[in-house]
Amino acid sequence: MAFVKDVKRTHYCGDVRPAHAESEVVLMGWVDTRRDHGGLVFVDLRDRQGLVQVVLDPASPATQVAKDVRNEFVLAVRGTVKLRPEGMINKNLDTGEVEIIATECEVLSAAKTPPFQPDDEKVSEPLRLKYRYLDLRRPRLQQHLIVRHNALMKVRQVLAGKGFIEVETPILYKSTPEGARDYLVPSRVNLGRFYALPQSPQTLKQLLMVAGMDRYFQIARCFRDEDLRADRQPEFTQIDIEMSFVDAEDVMAVNELLAREIWKAVKGVDLGEIPRISYYEAMNRYGCDKPDLRVSWELKDLGELVKGSGFQVFDDVVDRGDAVKGLAVPGIGNYSRGQFDKLTALAKQMGAKGLVWIKSGEGGELTSPVSKFFSAEKLQEIFKAAGGETGGAVLVVADQFDVTCAALSLLRTHLSHELGAIDTSRDRFLWVTDFPLFEYDTDNGRWAAKHHPFTMTADDDVSVLVNGKENEFGKIRAKAYDLVCNGHELGGGSVRIHQPEVQQAMFNALGLGEEEVKLKFGYFVEALGYGTPPHGGFAWGVDRLVMILCGTDAIRDVIAFPKTAKATCLMSEAPSPVALEQLIEVGIKLSGTADKEK
Repeated sequence: MAFVKDVKRTHYCGDVRPAHAESEVVLMGWVDTRRDHGGLVFVDLRDRQGLVQVVLDPASPATQVAKDVRNEFVLAVRGTVKLRPEGMINKNLDTGEVEIIATECEVLSAAKTPPFQPDDEKVSEPLRLKYRYLDLRRPRLQQHLIVRHNALMKVRQVLAGKGFIEVETPILYKSTPEGARDYLVPSRVNLGRFYALPQSPQTLKQLLMVAGMDRYFQIARCFRDEDLRADRQPEFTQIDIEMSFVDAEDVMAVNELLAREIWKAVKGVDLGEIPRISYYEAMNRYGCDKPDLRVSWELKDLGELVKGSGFQVFDDVVDRGDAVKGLAVPGIGNYSRGQFDKLTALAKQMGAKGLVWIKSGEGGELTSPVSKFFSAEKLQEIFKAAGGETGGAVLVVADQFDVTCAALSLLRTHLSHELGAIDTSRDRFLWVTDFPLFEYDTDNGRWAAKHHPFTMTADDDVSVLVNGKENEFGKIRAKAYDLVCNGHELGGGSVRIHQPEVQQAMFNALGLGEEEVKLKFGYFVEALGYGTPPHGGFAWGVDRLVMILCGTDAIRDVIAFPKTAKATCLMSEAPSPVALEQLIEVGIKLSGTADKEK
């Protein structure tokens, strides 16, 4: 009889327990380690569920292959489960109370000596990515993919239970170059024309609402040709959701329920109440719109306090109506000038012209490079107003509001990690609402959509948009909302514009002419005129979601076959050149620059 064909696996290696004692099992997996104790060979056999110790007798004809097996060989084993003697129990293994006494063993596949062992944590990342299939044998990475699976199964269960229908939308679609660059796909049967891989199914899911599908979701693949970061890939997955006859509260309620159910299923915890703050409150208190609430430090407004102080840097900023803000950081009162210089350099990376610091010694005495401009009493007043405490320091930035916030937010993030000031005992969630509808694009001298051009305004601001009051565009609020967790944007969405005249006003505000609108969105604008329900939606970043659930900082850890920071696959060597004949078929000729870069 042959294993696999006739003899089937009865258990996963990691599932064998004392309850199986004295029963016969058939296991199949990889050799994790091999130990030759003279008369017997001990093998830790591994599969995705874990590993178990197998005892082989090389002298027995049925298990004589034991003398030849090496790490990463694939074996099939038939044997009897035995309880280990009391002194031989391995408490570090779930299967540590048992072992398998093999009666038959077959090598299903021999293995070359691998370039690294899966449990070697010192292997460089490029080597791991080149041999990703070996790297994925690591139990930690396999567990990440299992968490991903479980989370998405819960998503489907919850949304289906709430009346949502899963609908697939096209991968080959129309290019609408807004925001990130599209990945383009040439058409062989329509030479000179191109599809684009979708950055998001945005217009498609809205059209499903026009079509009357009412509640849609999709585990959607999306593509953006942009520079990468640790938490971003050129292709990624969204939990894409759209609902009809709803307002912002309805969409947020469904997605809050989804978050609760995911965390309960995967981590076994109750999220409790999720707080809400507006975009402007988030910026004022934390300096960014996705603050990490596991850090308790907050920014304080010092503008009124330092107004007319005689320190020209502060006075000029206050007179212009810009921001002077302070961040109190405990425990850095002993920092040297050199250390504060490094913090100043970080602030300058965000556009700040400088950084003022006030530090407190253990005795409470204050020192600062600007001490000569303030009385001791005033310096103490500034220090206390920012929340400073003995042995700590206050960091002050005076600049345009956005610059001040960005600089102090970066310092808050940097120092909280450096000082270990993050409470990692639980995940902290936050809804951020009431985003501005527009942001001003200084490079192009026009208004741009903060989210996308289909976002609805707050009810009180519709008339400002429709009447084209450009001088008030900066004050228009959007019916937009983001769900933040541990300083990461888990997902975001908005109520959509469902009235053609409001959508046209939005295009006008963005400076899109009639021909441009027709070219990019003609089909969509026409659809709005056939009876469109009020609707709104939300999209979760699946890779980021699983990254947080797994407690890792690298998004590549939760993707089976990720790309590098240069959007390349080291394993398959994609992207790669293609044959000239293929290019001719789709009507493409490479430029001289492309030839040089090949």
